Amino acid sequence: MPELADRLAALRGRIAAACGEAGRNPAEVELLAVSKTFPAEAVREAYDAGQRAFGESRQQEAAPKIEVLPADIRWHFIGGLQRNKARKVLAGFCCIHSVDSLRLAEYLDRVAGEDGKRPQVYLEVNVAGEESKGGFSPGDLLGAAESLPALRHLDVRGLMAIPPEEDARRWFSRTRELRDELAARTGLSLPGLSMGMSGDFEDAVREGSTVVRVGSAIFGNRDHPL
Repeated sequence: MPELADRLAALRGRIAAACGEAGRNPAEVELLAVSKTFPAEAVREAYDAGQRAFGESRQQEAAPKIEVLPADIRWHFIGGLQRNKARKVLAGFCCIHSVDSLRLAEYLDRVAGEDGKRPQVYLEVNVAGEESKGGFSPGDLLGAAESLPALRHLDVRGLMAIPPEEDARRWFSRTRELRDELAARTGLSLPGLSMGMSGDFEDAVREGSTVVRVGSAIFGNRDHPL
């Protein structure tokens, strides 16, 4: 496989090309390197190649990496968040992509206020209603609209979705429409869409994604299941 720096450069080129097709500025799209299960040495190699945003799904696994790696890394939490881990996640991560209920959002808002934090968050939506996935249903998401502006200690950026692989572009489009409707109902700007992974990020970019979460296309295949 090409060197990691070459893979990062190739991915940025593909993001730029997809942006060009959609009439978007490539600066609008952040490449999030999903480093979960990979060692700190791999993160360091990507850092040395200019990558600054990394995604982790377990606080316990991420903590040793955060401790030894450069302080200007922007750590994003992308895994399921348990309330008993919330304070530790808020301490180490600038952004959480997996706020899957209003109850969790309200709890994070309270803890963030207590700790003097204001993290960026994405509301996870189960856009296709898949039983195997968590997240707000579209109806519950829109039903929470009145409550979201009261979350003063959270910077609600927008929505996160992992749609079905089949016809993913249609679901990316639907997620963007939900985001726009939620923004209209809340009066919040909600500029962000966290959607798209190694196999489908170009379609996600074409449909408005602002953060693509890419792991295997950067670091290679994982040696063990998550």
